Amino acid sequence: MKKIYLHKVEKQIARHNTIRDINKQIVLNYVRARAPISRAEIARETSLQRSTVSAIIDDLQLEGLIEEIGTGDSTGGRKPTLLRLKTGTPVAIGVDVTPRETTVVLSDLAGNLLETEEFPTSSDINYMNKQILAKVSNFVDLYPEANLEVGISVPGIADQTSGEILYVPYFQWSNWDIGRQITEQTGMEVVIENDANAVALAELWFGNEEIRRTRNFVMVFVGEGIGTGIVIDGQVYRGENGAAGEFGHMFVSENAPVTCSCGRRDCWEAHASEKALLQRYASSNGSAGQGSIDIDHLIGLAQNGEARAINKLKENAKYLGIGISNLLIGFSPQAVVISGSITKAWDMIKDEIEEAGRRSIRQEVKTTKIVPSALGDRPSILGSISLVLARKFASAN
Repeated sequence: MKKIYLHKVEKQIARHNTIRDINKQIVLNYVRARAPISRAEIARETSLQRSTVSAIIDDLQLEGLIEEIGTGDSTGGRKPTLLRLKTGTPVAIGVDVTPRETTVVLSDLAGNLLETEEFPTSSDINYMNKQILAKVSNFVDLYPEANLEVGISVPGIADQTSGEILYVPYFQWSNWDIGRQITEQTGMEVVIENDANAVALAELWFGNEEIRRTRNFVMVFVGEGIGTGIVIDGQVYRGENGAAGEFGHMFVSENAPVTCSCGRRDCWEAHASEKALLQRYASSNGSAGQGSIDIDHLIGLAQNGEARAINKLKENAKYLGIGISNLLIGFSPQAVVISGSITKAWDMIKDEIEEAGRRSIRQEVKTTKIVPSALGDRPSILGSISLVLARKFASAN
């Protein structure tokens, strides 16, 4: 009788499962990227057997990940059935923490927002814990059958490996354990990321097609501060303990209009952030503080022709361009993507930004594209969702 070596059988089973799971990921990602798409097209483009594709599609439909949306044009035989990601079914809870406002959203697999809750961000960490836990738990209670996970975007240093928020400089919070609290209360998995890294991931998932196809780019997130997300070979580079990309604190010039969140007045953030812009505008009007005007109001004034608002936007853009020129020298990326509300004024500021970029590049080096994001003025919301979707698409099994 032939002897059976169990360890060999286990290896064969493991290898079979691995191949099956990889194929499942390939098919799911083809549906995400190419929808509407047919089974035949997937088989042709992936070189998988038609029977393998059909079996995987059946599994993905049972799991509620994809759906049929009708038929396409015939090329001589039966009309093909078209597929897309299933929409309307909640799969992700996103928590986007900014210095001014925190947003908790419920999203489907395609990134469509199904529910949204907002509240003012407080420096009281206990208040924040209660608010976030209550709103996340409310979504869980509303959809008890959903297979939900949570993504959290924070304006600070987060170690995605350990799930720890190490430091949020704006509020001087250290070792914030909101992820652990959510898991203990709801049982859900939580992934946490620095806001700029989360936005860089969102560019890969939801950005315009040109950026989604770009392998190496730097995303500059301009808000209350300045953050940078670095994408190398299609992957977000996080560095040790998630601390890479803190270029908002690099030296740009002295005597900035505001103090950086780190306490200095020579950082890029202190010269080129939204708060720097608002302070410049307020000072030009003889005001000591930023006053009640916000970034949207200032941009609206500039778009309506107010010279002072236009001048201060351009002055801020000059410093934004100086920082970007340093990134171009250091990384030589294919593109730099600028994200945040400031992009609403792109036509008024792009010349100042691009001029600084041109000065930083040697003539023999191909010019890097500097482009505005297509994600809107709160891209970190999409960033928080992307953290969950990336895990689901990477581990579809």
